[in-house]
Amino acid sequence: MQKSTNLDTSVETLSSTRQGTGAVQMRIKNANSHHDRLSQSKSMILTDAGKATEPIPRHRRNHSQHVLKDIIPPLEQLMVEKEGYLQKAKIADGGKKLRKNWSTSWIVLSSRKIEFYKESKQQALPNTKTGHKPESVDLCGAHIEWAKEKSSRKNVFQITTASGTEFLLQSDIDFIILDWFHAIKNAIDRLPKDPSTPSRSLELFKIQRSSSTELLSHYDNDIKEQKPEHRKSLMFRLHHSASDTNDKNRVKSRLKKFITRRPSLKTLQEKGLIKDQIFGSHLHTVCERENSTVPQFVKQCIEAVEKRGLDVDGIYRVSGNLATIQKLRFIVNQEEKLNLDDSQWEDIHVVTGALKMFFRELPEPLFPFSFFERFVEAIKKQDNNTRIETMKSLVQKLPPPNRDTMKVLFGHLTKIVAKASKNLMSTQSLGIVFGPTLLRAENETGNMAVHMVYQNQIAELMLSEYKKIFSSEED
Repeated sequence: MQKSTNLDTSVETLSSTRQGTGAVQMRIKNANSHHDRLSQSKSMILTDAGKATEPIPRHRRNHSQHVLKDIIPPLEQLMVEKEGYLQKAKIADGGKKLRKNWSTSWIVLSSRKIEFYKESKQQALPNTKTGHKPESVDLCGAHIEWAKEKSSRKNVFQITTASGTEFLLQSDIDFIILDWFHAIKNAIDRLPKDPSTPSRSLELFKIQRSSSTELLSHYDNDIKEQKPEHRKSLMFRLHHSASDTNDKNRVKSRLKKFITRRPSLKTLQEKGLIKDQIFGSHLHTVCERENSTVPQFVKQCIEAVEKRGLDVDGIYRVSGNLATIQKLRFIVNQEEKLNLDDSQWEDIHVVTGALKMFFRELPEPLFPFSFFERFVEAIKKQDNNTRIETMKSLVQKLPPPNRDTMKVLFGHLTKIVAKASKNLMSTQSLGIVFGPTLLRAENETGNMAVHMVYQNQIAELMLSEYKKIFSSEED
């Protein structure tokens, strides 16, 4: 008999005879050791895919969260409107000017923001982590405009956010940059001017998500009461029918109640909750309210610029801090007493930015839609005298608020040109700045780039031949 020293295991060797076969039988007496080996062997069993099975979650709360993730994808996936490569340059951050540095970026446009990636998310390797988060820009309260004077490159437009951050975007292909310009402009126009106000699409998504969460919690309670054999079929039905029927009906009923209970604009105005605003109103409406043919705000801005801004380098070309401009806009709309000599408006670029914003937000531009084609035809004429006479005739046919405001504005801009040696703003520079702001077609089409050339030329002619065009007004 031989004795082994292996923990709790003893081996008994039994020999029947010395000439026997020498067979040795081993018996394992420790039951605990047997149980441990059995449990270890079970833990090593693999699935068909060669991976260890994951433990089943014991909490139904976790289960409902996974179902919610399957039914309602992330907000970013739902609301992406456009993506692609463009040239990007960041020229200001929070109002602080930066050195222009062009780089290629993969741009993703959603309903409320733009994200800049270094490369397309589809081209990134699945197992690599770049460690770089995309730069995100909130479009709420932002402004977009063509910025030909900001770069020697062609097809450049600028986005200025409410926080004062400025970006330039560019592409050499005309139809691509026009498509991006319209897409971003439409996204900005759909958003509220106040960055703190949620967009309508985001509100609708929140209503849908909250109703879906309530629906899933209701089904989650039902699952706890069901027997185990019925749970699989119930979750299958939930995944296919929950968001298609009950969720839609719940959202529709909420929206219907909200719309029917919402007071009309006229009622809110009668109660004094909503006042008639200066920005965003028709020019003739503002003039009728003030009993004049030139808005008081336009006169105040022009007076401030002529008092302390005629010699400022890049006047009307350099952008002011957008957050301060929005503050000025809010004060004007609330009919508060405005004093542009106050220290908070000491940056003259804020005043010029507010004046440009006033004209840009007019529902109908200073050059009315009905006159757009006639002004374009006038600028196309080859003979200079004929061109001037046609322009003069069209100006005289304009409604009094448009004609008088136009005369005051271009008369002011001629004083800017007279100081061009100091402010470096020529007739051509002012034409580029004010052309698209004062003159645009009612329905923008594919020939937008051609229209932009005519817009600039018309503004330049109104400046260079100001005395001849408005001569009847000055006698």
